[in-house]
Amino acid sequence: MSDHPLIAIARDALTAHVHREGYSVPELPAPWDREAGVFVTLTKHGDLRGCIGHLSPTQPSLAAEVAVCAVLAGARDDRFAPVAPNELAELEYEVSILHAPEPATLAQLDARRYGVIVTSGHRRGVLLPDLEGVDSPEQQIAICRRKGGIPADAPVSLERFEVEKVR
Repeated sequence: MSDHPLIAIARDALTAHVHREGYSVPELPAPWDREAGVFVTLTKHGDLRGCIGHLSPTQPSLAAEVAVCAVLAGARDDRFAPVAPNELAELEYEVSILHAPEPATLAQLDARRYGVIVTSGHRRGVLLPDLEGVDSPEQQIAICRRKGGIPADAPVSLERFEVEKVR
C-alpha cells in the first residue's frame, strides 16, 4: 500500500531537510490542490515527536504547506531535539488539514470533533481535536491556556475548528 500523497510529501520534505538535500514540492490534483491551514504531527513508537502547524495558509499550495510544517515539526518544535537521520525510518506522520475557525462557546465544543483556539489579549493556545487523554472541552481549554501562557482566571475567547486527518 502506498502512502497518501500528503504523507509522502511530509516524509520526503523532512527527510530531505535532515539530509541537507534539496526538495521540490510536487503539484497535487484535486481535491488536494487547495490552500489550507495544516498541522503535521510526528510520532515515534506511539509517542509525540513533534507537531507544528499554521491555522491559516502561509504557502501557495496545500502541498507546500505540508512540506513546510513537516520540516518545522521535525526541526523546530521546542519540546524536542531536531530529528536525527537514524530516526527517520521510525517516524509516523499525520497531517491535519484545518477548516476555517469559527467563534464558539464552551457548550459548542466537542473534544473529539473540534480543535480549539483559546485567546486572551495577544496570547493564544491551540489544540487539535481527538487527542488521546483529552476527553472534554474543559481539558482542551486548560491545555490551551498552559500552551499560550494564559492565566487560569484570565477572560478568554474561544474558537473551534474541524480537521481532515490524513495518516
